[in-house]
Amino acid sequence: MPVGLHRRHHSLLPFLGLACGVGVSNIYYNQPLLLEMAHSLHAKHSQMGTVAVATQIGYSIGILAFVPLGDVIERRSLMVRLFAGVAVSALLCALAPNLATLFAASVAIGLTAAVTHVVVPIAPELADDEERGRAVGIVMTGLLLGILLARSVSGWIASFFGWRAVFVFAAVCNAAFVPLMLRKLPLLPPHKPLPYAQALRSLWRLIRTQPVLRESAVLGGLVFAAFSAFWTTLVFLLGSNHYHLGAGTAGSFGILGATGALIAPIAGRVADRRGSRAVVTLALSLLALGFCILWLLGYHILGLVLGVIVLDLGTQANQIANQTRVFGLEAGARGRINTIYMTVYFLGGSLGSLFSTMAWARWGWGGVCALALGLLALAALRHATGVRARAAVVEAA
Repeated sequence: MPVGLHRRHHSLLPFLGLACGVGVSNIYYNQPLLLEMAHSLHAKHSQMGTVAVATQIGYSIGILAFVPLGDVIERRSLMVRLFAGVAVSALLCALAPNLATLFAASVAIGLTAAVTHVVVPIAPELADDEERGRAVGIVMTGLLLGILLARSVSGWIASFFGWRAVFVFAAVCNAAFVPLMLRKLPLLPPHKPLPYAQALRSLWRLIRTQPVLRESAVLGGLVFAAFSAFWTTLVFLLGSNHYHLGAGTAGSFGILGATGALIAPIAGRVADRRGSRAVVTLALSLLALGFCILWLLGYHILGLVLGVIVLDLGTQANQIANQTRVFGLEAGARGRINTIYMTVYFLGGSLGSLFSTMAWARWGWGGVCALALGLLALAALRHATGVRARAAVVEAA
């Protein structure tokens, strides 16, 4: 265990959860603002959809570039620098005079917001192996609340002060974490320091030798693609002729989704006791049910409310189950393992956002839901393949 970090520091878990929430929220602030930004910058809706995609692509690249550094250099200083980078990038978004500048600043926000996944692998170090799921669940509760409440905060601020004020708010929040990190956390050296090039090369070894990591990453990416398909296009549905609702209402749905974060600690405990695969099965069932509700009842506000709650319960449970099992693979490589998992995860989200805007433009809300259910069918197929492979191994033994 790294110098300065002991299990008696488990009280740091809520602070780490808050740090995750603040970090990850940066890539979701723009989703309820797409229509308002399009009008402000005189851009088409389809063009503005690329801003959400740009942020998620930047996030994926940032995870790949920066998160392995957690196994290479001292982590507290790395997190401080990345939080400062997010603050500067958010300020650039607030000042963007045109779509091209906003696009570039959104990529920069995504790159530096990868600080979230330098934080997450610290959680398992603060718990015994049999409580690893609980520790991950506590920190992931903060992360998931950040994902969902970001939309609400963004929508409310934009309703009163305009979309640029949202990014000023983001800049202030991230800048505040620079001194907080220095004050609250001890020095966090890596388990076994590696040269950066060697750490990057070892990513392929982990992909090749860890089937559980491959399976979890694919499952996570497909589920998050479906999740992002919904949230990226929700603002278009609410702004359509059927609803005539704006960014504030779209953001308020994040509060409903935040109820799903309550399942995170529960899912962590169930994963500790009954295994992660049982939680994944339940999660995929909830997700499929949620999208069926959204497809059939999406043009009724109560149907949207119910669908959002069920959808987020399934998404959170799937994420906790996947991360609990991948963090149990190699303690000394948790940063790199999280790099692989989250890179695939957010690439999936980027593709879900991209394809959902295309589906919306061509087939409307039904096309978005059909796309999401197709992605979940692929996830269920991959999960079933993993269950059969594990059963075969157990039978052979």
